[in-house]
Amino acid sequence: MQKQETTVNPSKSKKLFKPPTFETAAEERLHLKQRLAAAFRLFSKFGFDEGVAGHITARDPERKNHFWVNPFGMHFSQIRPSDLILVNHEGEVVEGDRPVNRAAFAIHSQIHEARPDVIAAAHTHSLYGKTWSTLGRKLDPLTQDSCAFYEDHSVFDDYTGLVLETEEGKRIAHALGKHKAVILQNHGLLTVGKTVDEAAWWFITMERSCQAQLMAEGVGTPRLISDEGAKSAASEVGTSVAGWFQFQPLWDRIVKEQPDLLDQ
Repeated sequence: MQKQETTVNPSKSKKLFKPPTFETAAEERLHLKQRLAAAFRLFSKFGFDEGVAGHITARDPERKNHFWVNPFGMHFSQIRPSDLILVNHEGEVVEGDRPVNRAAFAIHSQIHEARPDVIAAAHTHSLYGKTWSTLGRKLDPLTQDSCAFYEDHSVFDDYTGLVLETEEGKRIAHALGKHKAVILQNHGLLTVGKTVDEAAWWFITMERSCQAQLMAEGVGTPRLISDEGAKSAASEVGTSVAGWFQFQPLWDRIVKEQPDLLDQ
């Protein structure tokens, strides 16, 4: 059984939920795969899919050099936990009977290798993310939500074509560094997290932050949040637990709307 831990913040006298813990790796794996399937369904609902492009990965709780990922060519809206494939760091599918997206392996294998703290990584060709990426700029602290990325994202500014080799993945991982997100110039967004929930939420809110800045700059010159204000907001909305928690209402929503996503 999964255990829901809670702590109390004495200064604010309110309960703060934390990600669940598990008694066995099998329980943790099922939870991880269910959240991964939910993230794909939500990404489809929000219009982040673009043909066969895009992938979210999650490190296996036992085989740390393996990750779960969507099968190449399967629509995000149809993915269930049982459809996910397990890939090792040689690019071989060790569980599942469908192929892996070559770009997914090239990018995600290197992200997971470079960042042992990362459990999940998300990348798609979402509309506003790829539009913003063409500017080769980091996001500005224009809104409270965008402050989640203040001093915690970077830009990979060397697009050379489809990412098909691990050497390119290594360069992306290097550009990501210790941050929660990287903007891949002329390509799109990539986010990471200590849970699937967190990585998915960072992608969702980063996409919306790109949309907000594009809209704001389209009608005028936005006023930036001060350095002090941005850091203060980031300390609240930009934490790993905050990212995980923001995903929970979305989980409740998609499971209620699409209960078949939990079918095995």
